[in-house]
Parts: sequence; structure tokens; C-alpha cells
Amino acid sequence: MTNVLIAGVGGQGALFAGRVLGRAAIQAGCDVKISEVHGMSQRGGSVETVVRFDREKVHSPLIDKGGADFILALELLEAYRSIGYLKNGGWLIASTQRIDPMPVITGVASYPADIVEKLTKTGARVKALDALSLAIESGGAKMANVVLIGVLAGALAGDLAIAKEDWLTALRQAVPEKLLAMNLKAFELGHNWRENLGEIQTI
Repeated sequence: MTNVLIAGVGGQGALFAGRVLGRAAIQAGCDVKISEVHGMSQRGGSVETVVRFDREKVHSPLIDKGGADFILALELLEAYRSIGYLKNGGWLIASTQRIDPMPVITGVASYPADIVEKLTKTGARVKALDALSLAIESGGAKMANVVLIGVLAGALAGDLAIAKEDWLTALRQAVPEKLLAMNLKAFELGHNWRENLGEIQTI
């Protein structure tokens, strides 16, 4: 069983990323369950989706705290908020993008400092990357979610592996034709982000 939690804020495409992952896993012959939590997504609030897949039957779409093999975080504060769901030995793949929540915007609260350092001190295996810059390189800032999906696709190995063509098929199914080239490029940039792949493949 592989459990992936994708966390972001409204408008970042966390739910879309979860659906692409689910489609890719189905293409690979897995049983898949997806749970989506929209929250206050249209006001910039937290959005989470959990994707569980296995070669055998998956009976529930839900995970408990400490149950995620991977967390994909599209924003740093969301990485910090969701870290409790990561299992011992799991991987947090996080974009370094910062989006101030409303309490920070209004001055009621401050955005936490040194989040990557704090996450690393929890014992999590953390890989942080500037997914936003890679998304812009692909043609649009909103493709950061697909960049992170590409990183995950390049990282999964062994029994967890999903063939690259299954990922590409999932994207072709999910993305309108006029946006497909940009999404495919974003996926490739994430997939080829070599800094993190060697270590993750040793899980």
C-alpha cells in the first residue's frame, strides 16, 4: 500500500494533482482510493487530497496520523501543518513557495520562519525545491502541482513504481489539449529533478 498526501491552498491544484496520481495508478493496474478535503479552498484555505494505491484491494480512502509514505506540499506552511501525517521514514517533497494566509495578511499572525529547518528537525526526510520557478519555466506558475507530481514519479521505485507512460497518459486524460504541452513540460522538469531521486529510491 502506498499512501500519498497532497497539501496546498485553494487555487494551487492539490485536488487536480491527486486525480492525476490516481489516474496514473489505475493505468498501472492498481486499485485506488482518493479522499479530498476542500476546506475554505476558494478563500485561500487549506486543501488536502489523499491517494492510496496498491496492487491489491484498497478498502478505505482515509489515513491516520503517521500514515503517509509521501507528502507533496505545494506551499511551505501547508508542509508544516501536514507533517504529523508522515510516517517514520517517509518523505516530504515540498515546494518552497510561500503564500501568506489571511491572519498573516491582516497582521494578526506572523509567517513561521525557517520552516524547512524545522521540518528537518522532526526527523522527516525532507526535499524542498523551487517548484514555482520550474513551473514558470514550463510556461505557467499554476503548473507547480504538476512539477511535484513529476518529482514523485521520478522518485517512486521498486514495488511503488508507476511507469512513466502511465503518468503521461493520466496527464493527457486530465488536461485540455491547449494546456497539455505546458503540463507535460512541467512534469518532465519535475521528473528530471535529479537532486532528490537517488536517496528516495532507497526506500
